[in-house]
Amino acid sequence: MKTPFAERQYIRHPSRMPIRFDIQGDMPRREEYLRNVSEGGLCFASQIELDAGVLIRVTIPVLGQQFEVEGSVAWCRPAPAGSGFEIGVRFTTSQDRFSVRMVEQLCYIEDYRQQVQQDEGRYLTSEEAAREWIERFADKFPGLH
Repeated sequence: MKTPFAERQYIRHPSRMPIRFDIQGDMPRREEYLRNVSEGGLCFASQIELDAGVLIRVTIPVLGQQFEVEGSVAWCRPAPAGSGFEIGVRFTTSQDRFSVRMVEQLCYIEDYRQQVQQDEGRYLTSEEAAREWIERFADKFPGLH
């Protein structure tokens, strides 16, 4: 099994992790799917178009916890194959960047869990996958820049 950090600094395609977002009370909370995470923000799939500059709150449920961060829409573009939109969100505070970084690590753990199941036929709970991943890869996880 390859080290998950050999070729990239951040997750480009976590396995469609669900997220929720809302726009400062102007619309009901919507459920969509995360596309990628980086130190400065994230991208998610959406069925609705959002204007750049709009303030947004994103909640990412991972391993029984709710990670909530606020930011602004950096960009919005049509998704490939006409399946809605891709929304880029920029986070401005160091605490938000740290929270997103933790979510990125949890996404790697979930990807690891799924890869072990596919490659080895072993089913791991999220907690078991986290323990194994931490033992094998945590020291190689890229730090904040």
